[in-house]
Order: sequence, then structure tokens, then C-alpha cells
Amino acid sequence: MSGTVRLSIRDAVATVTLCNPGKLNAMSRHMWQDLRSAFEQVHADAQVRCVVVCGEDGNFCAGGDISEYAGFRFDETSLCNFHENDVWPALQAMLDCDVPLLAHIEGNCMGAGMEIASCCDIRLAATSARFGAPIARLGFPMAPREAALVARETGLTVVRQMLLEAMVFSATEMKAAGFISRLLADEQLASEVQTSARRIASLAPQAARLNKQTIRALLEVAGTVSGAGSDDDQAYAYADSAEHREGILAFLEKRKPLF
Repeated sequence: MSGTVRLSIRDAVATVTLCNPGKLNAMSRHMWQDLRSAFEQVHADAQVRCVVVCGEDGNFCAGGDISEYAGFRFDETSLCNFHENDVWPALQAMLDCDVPLLAHIEGNCMGAGMEIASCCDIRLAATSARFGAPIARLGFPMAPREAALVARETGLTVVRQMLLEAMVFSATEMKAAGFISRLLADEQLASEVQTSARRIASLAPQAARLNKQTIRALLEVAGTVSGAGSDDDQAYAYADSAEHREGILAFLEKRKPLF
């Protein structure tokens, strides 16, 4: 079992920390389960007024924990189970949380990191942070609902480049695209995150929760991501494909894939 998600609560501010030492906080299956539990707990706690989502040791999240992939990704049923019963319920728990979510983004914010950040209401980033979802190099697509979520927050122009060209964007570029709320010098980020969290926590908590519910309703009217692709029987049919196996094997063997 690799990695964990830590939840701590102090002075009405919850901190959810992604932790996978030596892997830039890449998300393991266990971490997705932890993430869901953390946000279900926060949502039910009337004393929490703000949640800060961050990564440990200078990185937000570098994607998925690829060392686990060979154990489940090459079978369609187990691949579907991973995305629909591990990943999406965790993201849905974040989306359903009525407490304001503040992302503290530094270092790598890739793949799964983009998905987690896309669930947050306000995103503060260090100028040196990097953003992308270069999974085309690994031979597989982003799951439909996850892609819809990221596209909603980044815009189609950005997500097309991330998924089709494996582009990695700077924090400045993501601020220009509207994904980043505020861009800070690396040494100022932590202080500004805490200032913002305290500001949110000082405001009327019932109003904040009602505003979250209103914003969620507006997004649903505009076109929710919750159902996108969920009934697509072919979404995970690529599981046993040659290029899927080659992409992941090449990464694990530290070589260029042969597609």
C-alpha cells in the first residue's frame, strides 16, 4: 500500500494533504479511497469553514501511481472499477462538499492532480508550478467524466493541448487561461494560502455553504460532468490494447514507448 491522504482540522480550517513520498504525491488507489473519506468527513462537520488541499514536500500531485497500474489497468472490468469506484467517487465527494475548497498548488500538478485541483473553488499557485495531463505518452486516454471535469475548469483549448499534444503548461499560462485564481511568488504562496483560508473562515459559514449549493446548481444547469460518459460501455475497452500495455511498460522500464 503506497501513499496516504492526511486530514487535519484547526481553527475551522481543514487541511487535506496528499502524501506519497518519493513519487511527487502521485495518487495510489488507497489514496483515492482516503480522499473520498476525508471529504465526506469534512462535508459532515459543521465546524469546518474552509478546506485547504495541498501536497507534501513541494509538489501538489504528479498524477497516478504508475507502479500500481500493471495490476489492474489491462483488464476492462478492473480498469472500469478503478475509475468508477475509486477515482470518481473521490472527485464527486469533493464536488459535493459544501465547504469552500482552496487549492495550494506548487511543483507538479499533473493528471490526477489536475482533476483534484479542478474540484477546488479557488486555486492559488506558485509561479514555478507546472500543469498538464501527458497520459498520451502512457498509451491511454483520460476517463470521460474526469476529462469533462478538467475541460470545464481549464477550457477546451487547454485540455485539447494537454490530452492530444501532451503539453505541459506554466503557472503563468494557466493563470491566463483562467484556471488559476491567483499567482504568487514561490516564497509567498504558503502565507497567502493561509491568509485566504482565514479570510474564508471568518465569513458567514451558512452563507458559504448555500453559495456552494447555488454554484453547483448553476453548473448543473450549464451542463453537469456527473453523468458524462458514465453509461459509455466502451469507455474502458482499450484496457488490453497493445499501446496501453506498451505505454505503461515503457514508463516502468524508463524508455521511450514504441507506438
